[in-house]
Amino acid sequence: MSRPSSGHHEKGVKQNGDPGGHHSAFTNTDSAAAASPETKLLSAFKKDTRARKVYLGGREYYNEEGKTFELRLVGRIKQQLSADPTFCPEYPSSLGLTEFTRRATEVALGKSSPAIVENRVLGVQTPGFTAAVRLGAELLRHWFNVSAAWCGPVYLSSPCDDSLAGIFQAAGIEDIREYYYWDVKQRGLCLEKLLEDLEGAPAQSVVVLSASAHYPTGADLSQEQWTVITQLLKRRRLFPFLLLPAQALCYGDLIRDAWPVQHCASQGMELLCAQSFSQCFGLYGEAVGHLLCVLKQNSLLLSVQSHADRIVKSLWAQPSVGGAHVVATVLCNPAHLAEWQGEVKRMVERCMLIRDILREKLRLLGAPGCWDHLTQQGGLYCCTGLNDQQVEFLSRNRHVYLLPNGCLNVSAINGGNLEYIADSIHLALTTSL
Repeated sequence: MSRPSSGHHEKGVKQNGDPGGHHSAFTNTDSAAAASPETKLLSAFKKDTRARKVYLGGREYYNEEGKTFELRLVGRIKQQLSADPTFCPEYPSSLGLTEFTRRATEVALGKSSPAIVENRVLGVQTPGFTAAVRLGAELLRHWFNVSAAWCGPVYLSSPCDDSLAGIFQAAGIEDIREYYYWDVKQRGLCLEKLLEDLEGAPAQSVVVLSASAHYPTGADLSQEQWTVITQLLKRRRLFPFLLLPAQALCYGDLIRDAWPVQHCASQGMELLCAQSFSQCFGLYGEAVGHLLCVLKQNSLLLSVQSHADRIVKSLWAQPSVGGAHVVATVLCNPAHLAEWQGEVKRMVERCMLIRDILREKLRLLGAPGCWDHLTQQGGLYCCTGLNDQQVEFLSRNRHVYLLPNGCLNVSAINGGNLEYIADSIHLALTTSL
């Protein structure tokens, strides 16, 4: 909608939104995008002038000092690469570094995967996790139906990462639906309702499933539950789009974190899997993502690769190589890999210890309800079960900032703030009773 201009108009200047007039091409107040809950939360935290304030909504791994953490091995490898006289910077191919995509594929599917052996897997390096999801969405537009663009439906977990729906919509997939995941009363995921929702999904629907480290709840499906879900997906002819945003940061084990991906592939299913190595390698500014496509037969590989190449050239041309070189260097070298896994395992163990201590503190304070769900979840994220009013109480009265659904980043809790956070949660629960 155009707005009336104030003041005089110069002769010859056109009005009514014409490029020659005073109206900006970027002014559209009616469709101003609302800030995401995460953005609002961080903004409120930064504006808070209280000395004792705690931000629990971040995505990075924080150490005991509350700082984002660079793994020692990663720091050394970065120095080695920058000092290497034979290392020659150049543009990678649009599909990324070959060694990186090979290793990323192997850690998701396993080296001896039949899909790899039969050459029916495509790996594409992307500038981060979001880009991997976007590339997958773009591929799906013409995967099911060559003659006409496919528009959905895509099923997302409730709750899920706020950006996911927007990524699919940006690719032209408008039909976005939800399936039941987190049960507020049980403080855990509800398989029965999840299966009920997927049972009603039309054939050729895409179901986005978290392989491990579900964001924002930290509640993951067990292997037994995965077995049931994959049977339903096959029977109902639903397509799995798996998310692996922080492999090894959930269980401290590369293979265990990727088990759902390997299980789906072992069932002969076609699938997409979006991966990220930014969190588990502490490469937050590097955006090291990867999209994995497992196909039915290798005769499809070249056409899908060609299609992916065209999409990438229209979106980001080629990914950056710095972080990918670091990841490939670690995954190629058994000694490096063992050292990296040791560091990641210590990060995971620290998060589990924080969960244990927080649960015990809440028990000793007499906080209402059972808090066992804190230790039944895994990875960086945790769903406390606090409602919106209690979350609001924490930010307003105690300057402790959680995501609106009561979820938080476990690693942001440390020896300096754990007691204060436990006291604050107890107050939020008892004050609102």
